[in-house]
Amino acid sequence: MLQSLAGSSCVRLVEQHRSAWCFALLVLGYLLYLVFGAVVFSSVELPYEDLLRQELGKLKQRFLEEHACLSEQQLEQFLMRVLEASNYGVSVLSNASGNWNWDFTSSLFFASTVLSTTGYGHTVPLSDGGKAFCIIYSVIGIPFTLLFLTAVVQRIIVHVTRRPVLYFHIRWGFSKQVVAIIHAMVLGFIAVSCFFLIPAAIFSVLEDDWNFLESFYFCFISLSTIGLGDYVPGEGYNQKFRELYKIGITCYLLLGLIAMLVVLETFCELHELKKFRKLFYVKKDKEEDQVHIMEHDQLSFSSISDQAASMKDDQKANEPFVNSQSPTSNDSSLNN
Repeated sequence: MLQSLAGSSCVRLVEQHRSAWCFALLVLGYLLYLVFGAVVFSSVELPYEDLLRQELGKLKQRFLEEHACLSEQQLEQFLMRVLEASNYGVSVLSNASGNWNWDFTSSLFFASTVLSTTGYGHTVPLSDGGKAFCIIYSVIGIPFTLLFLTAVVQRIIVHVTRRPVLYFHIRWGFSKQVVAIIHAMVLGFIAVSCFFLIPAAIFSVLEDDWNFLESFYFCFISLSTIGLGDYVPGEGYNQKFRELYKIGITCYLLLGLIAMLVVLETFCELHELKKFRKLFYVKKDKEEDQVHIMEHDQLSFSSISDQAASMKDDQKANEPFVNSQSPTSNDSSLNN
């Protein structure tokens, strides 16, 4: 008997705080996912980093042996300056001297990566004025970009998602949930094909050092706004039509970002995902809502009653003048 009572009380406790328990599981799952990613990245990439460090150490030692007139300190100072310039997008290599980082097309590409929060990091402002302007430009431009993307996605999703789903639901009589799921899958496949697979094949042809996997990796890192910056198109030596290529990449990033937002919004409107998301949200207390409604009704009723009372008072204030005349008229009529 006690065990059944304890079990029922535990079930009641879980049901009463179901949203809190789901949220706690969500936080725990997210932390575990972070740890899982850290373990996998460390186990996969650490051996390659060790091999690269050993290779660079051997190359440095060989270079010092072949050039005895150069001290290790001088070499390190030169390398530090080269690495510092490389972090700002400036290279000392002879095959990279022809590409300017701040011509108009490159600046347009940089502005698009800043406003879309992609931020490859391959090109950064050098001057203090450029850094200050980048801050002001981003503070105004990022909310402006969010407003622009929200308005564009809202208009597109009406014609791309909602109307087709309603058309098949009303015209053909299919279940709205089934139609929405199939539509979301088809739309996702089209978006992946048009903005990942086909561009990856194009980049693998236009970029000499990229294979298909690296090109697909660049498309995903860019359109997900991660922007690691390890692969940036149009930075190769003697890139043909570099200005036009940069403008095309800028258009691709904006259109691809809009397409990804449309697909995400389409999936978020699925009934099943809405139910799943509600598990982690704070539920509104119906009693509190009813209290607020009653208070609102009482306030409105009291205001109406106050207005009615004031109107009656005004009428009473005007009535004596009318009543004072009516008795006299009645008395005169009686006397007559």
